Amino acid sequence: MKGNKMKIALGADHAGFAVKSELVKFLKKKGYQVFDFGAAKLDDGDDYPDYAIRVAKAVSSGRCKRGILACGSGLGMAIAANKVKGIRSATVWTPKVAASAALHNWCNVLCVPCRYSGLSKIKAMVQFWLQASFEKGSRHERRVKKIMKIEGVL
Repeated sequence: MKGNKMKIALGADHAGFAVKSELVKFLKKKGYQVFDFGAAKLDDGDDYPDYAIRVAKAVSSGRCKRGILACGSGLGMAIAANKVKGIRSATVWTPKVAASAALHNWCNVLCVPCRYSGLSKIKAMVQFWLQASFEKGSRHERRVKKIMKIEGVL
């Protein structure tokens, strides 16, 4: 994957701040172009929707191909990101689930639960997700297109 120029948006609140910092280094080392949408500093009073929306908009606009959000459970970030048209965000808890999110659900924003997964597992989830290609022409494509119609993308 070295030399890959895929653009990836990253964001995190206080609970995911340390993991995001490590993911930035991890992804850059693998050759990805990383865009950090905050938090810029550790602040226990920050609000996860602020970062989720920034990352989701970067992906939905096409500025970045995929996005990664890090917070305590990954759940609030996924809910907030999914409010942006064209975003299919999922919280994952294993590398296989991360790959499935990409393959079957065309997940374009990955949310990782930093309070419930260690850094090495999170890196594995990110790597599996990035290596998985969206399955075109499958029964999953039909299902994702139905979701896209609901959100007004198709």
